[in-house]
Amino acid sequence: MHVQRTTFQRWLAFNFVGAGGIAVQLVLLAALTASGMHYLLATAIAVEGAVLTNFAWHERWTWIDRTGSSTKQTLRRLLRFNLSVGAISIMQNLVFMKILVGSFGMPYLAANLVSITLCSLLNFFVSDRLVFR
Repeated sequence: MHVQRTTFQRWLAFNFVGAGGIAVQLVLLAALTASGMHYLLATAIAVEGAVLTNFAWHERWTWIDRTGSSTKQTLRRLLRFNLSVGAISIMQNLVFMKILVGSFGMPYLAANLVSITLCSLLNFFVSDRLVFR
């Protein structure tokens, strides 16, 4: 039996999981760009890596009281998460990276941190109301 969390407690858990996702995203972005990949393609791949990592942790911790145990339910949530939070994250990160790096010359890792921060509130709302309802 899992205890119901308040929205604030869930938001704190979401951010804690998100911090791990940020680490995954930044490491992937740095590794991919260091290998010669264009920063926008590297951003999209790095964001997807973070999205998948975050989903696994949200399933097991942030929204554990709302998750079902069947593989079919988990796969449906993963699909909803990827089509909503994943799509939002990739699109917003690409737009912000293009503006911050492409137009303003900001270093790509710093620009990526700004992009992640700007996406986080919308991602929490979508996760809470759509994915883990």
